[in-house]
Amino acid sequence: MKIQIQNLSKIYSNHKKALSDINLDIENGMFGLLGPNGAGKSSLMRILVTIMKPSTGKVNVNGYDLLKDRGEIRKMLGYLPQDFRFFSKLKTWEFLDYAAGLAGIRSQKLRSVKVDEWLDKVGLFDSRDRDANHLSGGMKRRLGIAQALIGDPQIIVVDEPTTGLDPEERIRFRNILSELSQKDVIIILSTHIVGDISSVCNNFALLNNGKICFNGAPEDLVNLARGHVWQISTSGVEYDLIKAKYAVISTIPAEDGWEIQFVGNDVGDLKNTIEIEPNLEHAYVYFMETQGGT
Repeated sequence: MKIQIQNLSKIYSNHKKALSDINLDIENGMFGLLGPNGAGKSSLMRILVTIMKPSTGKVNVNGYDLLKDRGEIRKMLGYLPQDFRFFSKLKTWEFLDYAAGLAGIRSQKLRSVKVDEWLDKVGLFDSRDRDANHLSGGMKRRLGIAQALIGDPQIIVVDEPTTGLDPEERIRFRNILSELSQKDVIIILSTHIVGDISSVCNNFALLNNGKICFNGAPEDLVNLARGHVWQISTSGVEYDLIKAKYAVISTIPAEDGWEIQFVGNDVGDLKNTIEIEPNLEHAYVYFMETQGGT
């Protein structure tokens, strides 16, 4: 499986340019799309799942043209949009059964097996007879995940999938995606949560202001931040100075003030500052502060 995106742009009717000259190759496995809210991630996802047409550019999905072969591409897709809604009068199992039918599972017996399997995987089996509309926000999100995956799609597109999930639910979802990524499938995970990328994606693209400003492995971005992440224990007065000059990652109360982690090219006259090993969150903030404002 392979998706090739060439010179893709999207301009809305109000002349807002949501995407500008996007070029990406996405192959089997888990691919992350990271960026702040409003970066253009959802616009790109909606184009890839054939809901919206690009203004210019070309997308080839495993040999099919996105504009000419929409029907064939849709047969391959499982999609969880950021704003997921469903029919309010259906029970949880009824909605998932309906989604399975839309995914092409014609056998009622097979649908029943698949529904129970996915309700169990996302932790909703005990709630199968509850009205779907009365589920909690996190449970609705899990139901959305199940409907995207129940048809065994070859391409899975999930837009902000862990929004509203508690830590245990987020781990469950990541494990499901990690298991699926070992098969001959493409999984595109769009998120503004850095932890979602660092946990499951071998490659990702960083999108900001409608443009790709980084494309590579998480460790490649981390390498760019090495030597630029610092930690200091300091008083409240120095904290205000640091906050004014640097991008602060974390602030932890300490006995004599604060323990602060921040990013910057140098520490100037600050004393008792130590360089620390960056993680992906450090690297993301550093990159956005120094190179990502395209």
